Amino acid sequence: MRIAMWSGPRNLSTAMMYAFGNRADCTAWDEPFYAAYLSQTGITHPMRSEILAAQPHDSATVITQIEQPTDRPVQYLKLMTHHMLADFQLDWAIGCHNIHLIRHPARVIASYTAKRETPDLTLDDIGFGQAARIYEALPGPVIDSADIRADPAALLRLLCDAIGLPFESAMLHWSAGPKPFDGVWGPHWYDAVHRSTGFAGAEGPLPDVEDAHRDLLDAALPVYDAMHAARLRP
Repeated sequence: MRIAMWSGPRNLSTAMMYAFGNRADCTAWDEPFYAAYLSQTGITHPMRSEILAAQPHDSATVITQIEQPTDRPVQYLKLMTHHMLADFQLDWAIGCHNIHLIRHPARVIASYTAKRETPDLTLDDIGFGQAARIYEALPGPVIDSADIRADPAALLRLLCDAIGLPFESAMLHWSAGPKPFDGVWGPHWYDAVHRSTGFAGAEGPLPDVEDAHRDLLDAALPVYDAMHAARLRP
């Protein structure tokens, strides 16, 4: 079984990877298209040189690697929607169990800007435009990070049932610290999840969004609202 977990940045995606990666039957792969995305766009990200040195720069090479057999029956792919440029093929994922992880854009914007200061943050940076395109091309269960944090056991059981995978209680807890399947960028982005041993509790009120990002929030909300309405519910 190959699981393609599609998510924008700052969406609980690393904690979800840790949950699946803690299964005895699962091999986890962290953001395999990151270097290809950076190479083709020329965009500046934290640890850019380290990422480019660690992964293939060609999306076709990444796809070939993904399609190779693994030593465990479940392959979990943590995939960032914003990494999937328009000319990156998606056909390879048709046979996957495609899952779409969403988070309210106000939380995404607040979390993202805390890690990568950029005055010209765009909808593409936070992955909402690409999320809609990928969801249309590769439909599958939608899960909201707020629902996961409110009741991890219930949501993970529901998700496992939806894709025909037996639930394992090991998905609810993991050891603190880095994981062997972390991407090389982990030291910059994963400090909070490295301190964790499970999913954090329910989130509080939505954060305020700075005036500079209000238009971005307004553009992202219709995508979020449409997918949120289709989400798996406990």
